[in-house]
Amino acid sequence: MKPEGIFVKNEISVENWFLNGKDDVRSSYALEDVVTEFDIQGLELDYSIVAWDADFRFDGQKWIYSSFVGNKWNTIHSDEKQLYIKNAYRVLLTRARQGMIIFIPKGSDKDVTRKCEYYDMTYNYLKEIGMNIL
Repeated sequence: MKPEGIFVKNEISVENWFLNGKDDVRSSYALEDVVTEFDIQGLELDYSIVAWDADFRFDGQKWIYSSFVGNKWNTIHSDEKQLYIKNAYRVLLTRARQGMIIFIPKGSDKDVTRKCEYYDMTYNYLKEIGMNIL
């Protein structure tokens, strides 16, 4: 998600992110720090933004599970690793109490690691099942 300006840091202060007010850039209000499913597991947020990457994408027929290694996406075949990815999204998609935005990048066919097809089919699927488009 770096091309979209989304950088996941390895360590954040969950206390600062979750509890601090609007005047603190370390808080969730500032949209400065990205948290992972590990950081927010067990927490409830009023609102959230979920950035949906190509690691869990719909191809029009089925869900594709991938991991980005080196400079390319690799398909994950292990049932256990697939379940891990699905559960990561499940955690992210169940944190918001009042509202949520799902951000799906447009992709770029000039960059083989961010092909439009990686994102378009997931976007279309979510739209078809009733997601409101902003």
